[in-house]
Amino acid sequence: MNKFISSEILEHIALSKELESLNSHISDASKLIIDSIDSGGKVILFGNGGSAADAQHIAAELVGRYKIERRGLPAISLSTDTSAITSIGNDFGFEKIFERQLESLLNENDIVIGISTSGNSRNVLNAINYAVKRNIKSICLLGGNGGKLKDICMIPIVIPSSNTPRIQEMHIFIGHTICGIIDNYFSS
Repeated sequence: MNKFISSEILEHIALSKELESLNSHISDASKLIIDSIDSGGKVILFGNGGSAADAQHIAAELVGRYKIERRGLPAISLSTDTSAITSIGNDFGFEKIFERQLESLLNENDIVIGISTSGNSRNVLNAINYAVKRNIKSICLLGGNGGKLKDICMIPIVIPSSNTPRIQEMHIFIGHTICGIIDNYFSS
């Protein structure tokens, strides 16, 4: 058991060290989010499974606070409304659950953040494509080689790993880092 635990920790540390190469992407993403909020827009996040949990977590950090007292910021996760998800999934197909919500919620200055460890989740792809067609800025937290989303997203932040738990750990770290930058900006 101890050997397994040590292996998990060492793998996490090794992947964490690779995040330094994503510094400019994380900075650019933070600036886009700040610009969106400053322009009266909101942050709309979405993903499946653990990525849905990450989307909810990041939205909560923005609406509430990360570390610093500041005003609440407009953010929403599209994975929280089970009635919308199940009705859209039933009537239009699971691949439309995020796109259909964007159709009703998306405004001109908003920014969308799609989260997918594979970069190929059909419903995330559809939503990002919808946003891109409407000239809405997009950020994607991805894993592996970035999948199809890497090529359509404005700022793809790709974790170079095929290990889903490690990718998700890095995604939430990046989300927290972005929230810290946003906290600092809006608390001044």
